Amino acid sequence: MGQKNAGMKIACENRKARHDYFIHETYEAGLELKGTEVKSLRAGRANLKDSYAEIKNGEVFVQNMHISPYEQGNIFNHDPLRPRRLLMHKAEIVKLFSKTREKGFTLVPLKIYFKHGRAKLELALASGKHNYDKRQDLAAKAAKRDVERALRERQKY
Repeated sequence: MGQKNAGMKIACENRKARHDYFIHETYEAGLELKGTEVKSLRAGRANLKDSYAEIKNGEVFVQNMHISPYEQGNIFNHDPLRPRRLLMHKAEIVKLFSKTREKGFTLVPLKIYFKHGRAKLELALASGKHNYDKRQDLAAKAAKRDVERALRERQKY
């Protein structure tokens, strides 16, 4: 039929999140944005580094997400770091609220993308990694890379 990512354009990714956190579950949430924010996102002018989500009064907000002001936005521009509301089902919010009350869990944005013309944010329920976990991940990646390189070399002959 169709591709898995058909109609999906990634605006920005938080690559560091997968390095710094264990990802347990992911959720798709809509973003409540202003007009010039959408234009900046489409131009790829956003940054998820150091951003996180929190639940206040039964609503989910993403904090520290930077969307640069739109170049031609003049007086209609927005504050680049303003908290933005995420649009999720009530049952998902309640589930996330109870999980984040457990020790060590946090909500981390992984990427922003456009799906069928709508801005979406992939939100992860995550727990922090220690430095030794990060070293083990890097060592495993290096070992895998070495094995793949050896297989490629073997196939040449």
